[in-house]
Amino acid sequence: MTDGGGLFDDVVSPSFSSWERPLADRMRPVSLDEFVGQAHLVGPEAPLRRILDQGRVPGSILYGPPGVGKTTLVRLMAERTGRPLLEINAVTAKVSQLRDLVGDARALKEKKDGQAPLAFVDEIYHFNKQQQNALLPSVERGDLILVGTTTENPWFEINKTLLSRLVIYEMKPLEEIDLILLLRRALVDEERGLGRLAVEVDEETLRFLARSAGGDARQALTRLEVAVASLAASLGNRLTLEHLRQSLPGAYRRYDRNADDHYGVISAFIKSMRGSDPDAAIYWLARMVASGEDLRFIARRLVIFAAEDVGLADPQALVLATAAAEGADRVGWPEARLILAEAALYLALAPKSNSAYKAINEAVASVESGDIQEVPEALRPHGTGYLYPHDDERHWVPQAYMKEVRRYYRPGGLGVEPRLAELLRRYWRRFRE
Repeated sequence: MTDGGGLFDDVVSPSFSSWERPLADRMRPVSLDEFVGQAHLVGPEAPLRRILDQGRVPGSILYGPPGVGKTTLVRLMAERTGRPLLEINAVTAKVSQLRDLVGDARALKEKKDGQAPLAFVDEIYHFNKQQQNALLPSVERGDLILVGTTTENPWFEINKTLLSRLVIYEMKPLEEIDLILLLRRALVDEERGLGRLAVEVDEETLRFLARSAGGDARQALTRLEVAVASLAASLGNRLTLEHLRQSLPGAYRRYDRNADDHYGVISAFIKSMRGSDPDAAIYWLARMVASGEDLRFIARRLVIFAAEDVGLADPQALVLATAAAEGADRVGWPEARLILAEAALYLALAPKSNSAYKAINEAVASVESGDIQEVPEALRPHGTGYLYPHDDERHWVPQAYMKEVRRYYRPGGLGVEPRLAELLRRYWRRFRE
């Protein structure tokens, strides 16, 4: 340190080890009562909390995005129930280490008069099938209580044989109010947090810091730590919104083009357009654009949506979506976002009909179930008896186009489809019924 009287001068000690630990690690809760968030699991009277209060730990998978408290909760589950905790990381573990863990668990169970220890496997989805299977006998016999954590969907990444022996608890991103509580706690805690620095932060700045963390507690505390360090460098003690904007990058975006957030955001985008909410549609589109989603992936979904959800209520929607897909592909990022935005807004505001979607699905199901009709003689390339519609002044003639009549298309009630329905009622008896 220099002699300049910096903000951190009064907290320097002969050992830097505690302050070299990241703030997020120092501020980990030490009891279940201190744990923030996940009220659906560990709040008062929540199902997992009730089990833990009885001294039991269910074999389980904690599934959720980074920074929501998965690792912390596992350790608190052991602390709450008084069980020994064995930890292993699936990224670096070998089968030999797994065997050692199983052996240690068995020995601890005997030492604890039959009480099984908790075996914590962090990021368990990294284990291959052989490694996961190595745990099966011990889980089956109750030599250990397996608790794994994963950021990836366990129904896809974990062996079904192992999964059938475990309960899956889904953990959610933290709410803004939870993150503000954590930030306040870090600012006043003099032992583990930043309390001895007496940093002043107003409510608006705290809310901005919480919102920019994307529901990730680790990210919120890391951003606070970086901002305070930057403040210290300028010899200040009041953290402002302007200082945050200058010292921190943009908001943390929790998004993986190949994982659950990818599918979650595109699902929200489509459902927002289907629900005719242009603001929500634009927001979810912005999430994908800002996260570097594949341009063609977004464009394909717009074209599919135009046919599936707008359909014949506004036939122009498919023309516009197809043109948008081609135009966006030609110009590329960043200008393509303007084209995609125009298409998304049009589709969100368009009248909706899934009549074409239902018609083709019903027809395909009919064919696949064995409804295979012969082509009528009049419709064959060199058949006889075909009546040419344009020879009639109505440009329509009563004629059988299937040997047995079927009804698949049922016009919707919005946009141009009521007009199409009236036209069909004039032509065909089955549309009058």
